[in-house]
Amino acid sequence: MDVRRVAVVGYDGAELIDIACVTTSLGMVSEYGRARVPYRTELLTPGGRPIRLPGGLSLEGGHPLERATGPFDTVLVSGGLGHEKAAANPLIVAHVRRLARESRRVASICTGSGILAAAGLLDGRRATTHWRYAADMAARHPEVTVDPDPIYIRDGNLITSAGVTSALDLSIALIEEDHGAEMARLIARHLVIYLQRPGNQAQMSIFTAAPPPGNDVVRGVVEHVLAGLDGDLSAAALAARAGISVRHLTRLFLTHLGRTPAQYVKHARLEAAAHLLAGTSLPMPAVAARCGFGSAETLRQAFTTRYGIAPSRYRQVHGGH
Repeated sequence: MDVRRVAVVGYDGAELIDIACVTTSLGMVSEYGRARVPYRTELLTPGGRPIRLPGGLSLEGGHPLERATGPFDTVLVSGGLGHEKAAANPLIVAHVRRLARESRRVASICTGSGILAAAGLLDGRRATTHWRYAADMAARHPEVTVDPDPIYIRDGNLITSAGVTSALDLSIALIEEDHGAEMARLIARHLVIYLQRPGNQAQMSIFTAAPPPGNDVVRGVVEHVLAGLDGDLSAAALAARAGISVRHLTRLFLTHLGRTPAQYVKHARLEAAAHLLAGTSLPMPAVAARCGFGSAETLRQAFTTRYGIAPSRYRQVHGGH
C-alpha cells in the first residue's frame, strides 16, 4: 500500500473546522512526518459540487460522492448545521453506507454521527455526538446507545467523536494508531495543541454547563444534587423533594438532560471526584465520602469504569499536589 486513502464526506451546511481538522492533521503526516505510508485525503461531495458552509463560505475541490470507489483506509463524515438535511438525503446516506463497506474503518465528526446512524451503521453500537444534539439523536435512533460525555468513542471499526474541535483529538488518535506515538507527538507539536485528550474525557463540565432549560423542577433538583453530593440522592428522595412521582421526575430528566436521575447523580459525583483528585491532596476515603461514594473501593470501581483509569493514576497525571 503506497498511501492510505481517506475520504472526507461533506455536504451543504457542513462545518469547515470538522473538515479542516482532519485534512490538515493527516496532511502534516506527509509534510512533516515523512511517513512511509502517508495519507491521501479526498473530499467527497454530492455531485462533486462546491458545498456551502455556515458563515457564507463555500468549499471547492470535492470529488463526486456517487462515483467514489474503494478501497479506502478510512471514511470520515463531517458534522455541521446541515447534518439533519444530509441525514434525510437518501443519496448521501446510501453512498455513506456503500463506502463504509469499502473501508477499513469509518468515523464521524460531531453531528456527522447522525448520518452514520441514518445509514444503519451504528445499530447496536455505542456512539457519541455533540452534547447539544445527543438527546435528539438518542430519540431518533433508539437502536444506538448514545453516550453524550466522551470526546470520542471507538466501537469496533466505527469511531464517533464529539463537537467540532474533537476532530483534532480524533485525528491525533488515528495518527497514533497508524504511525505510532512519536508521530502523533510530532504532529501535535506542529499543530500547537495538547498532545491528546483522552477519548473518555467529558465534553462539558456539569459545573460550567448552563442550567437545564425551561424547567424549574429539573433546575431545582440539579441545584440540590450539586449542593449535597454526599446526601441521599436516590430517585425516590429527589422525587419526594420535588413533590412529584419518581416516574415523572425520570421523564423530566430524560427530556431536559438526556439522563435518568440516577445517571445524572452518578455523573455529578464522578466529576466532582475528578476535580478533588486533581485539585486537592485529600486522601481517597475522604474524596469518596465527600462525593457520596460508600468507600474508596466503590469510588475506584466506578471511576475506573467511567474514565478508564484508576483514581490514583488520574491524580498522578492531572494533580498538582
